Amino acid sequence: MGAFNLRKLPYRMSKFSTLIIGLGNPILGDDGIGWVIAEKLSKLTSSRNDLEFDYLSLGGLSLMERLEGYEKVFIIDAISSGSQEIGSIHQFTLSDLPIISAGHTIAAHDTDLRTAMQVGRSMNVELPDDKNVVIIGIETNKVYDFSEDLSYEVLNSIPAAIELCLSLI
Repeated sequence: MGAFNLRKLPYRMSKFSTLIIGLGNPILGDDGIGWVIAEKLSKLTSSRNDLEFDYLSLGGLSLMERLEGYEKVFIIDAISSGSQEIGSIHQFTLSDLPIISAGHTIAAHDTDLRTAMQVGRSMNVELPDDKNVVIIGIETNKVYDFSEDLSYEVLNSIPAAIELCLSLI
């Protein structure tokens, strides 16, 4: 009997070309903003048949695996850069981000998304180009407080974030 190669089988068959991910944790206050915006976008675009939505709490290799087979991915997440006002909206592509783990030895569960994407590509996983992975980040500073409520500033950023996302998708 010959060897069985799982990589030759499609990981998933999808009719969708674009994946929109709400990333974060909805019980950690402002960290849930990605889920909130993705849910609202899902309702606003329900007539589109080229979009798929998901809500995730993990990054790194787990997130990379979820991107398999898509042409374009939007990741909506809380971001704490400390350089902008709370509620400010950032937009960048994965290729704009530095590879955090460059020159460091890290555990697989600590891997940043760019490194995870490199690992996936080295294993012939069909992944979108880094320029086709768009991150929409909402500036926050309360991502470790147990709460299902968003801060006033982050809550007020939702309409502008939705408008930006709609213009991009």
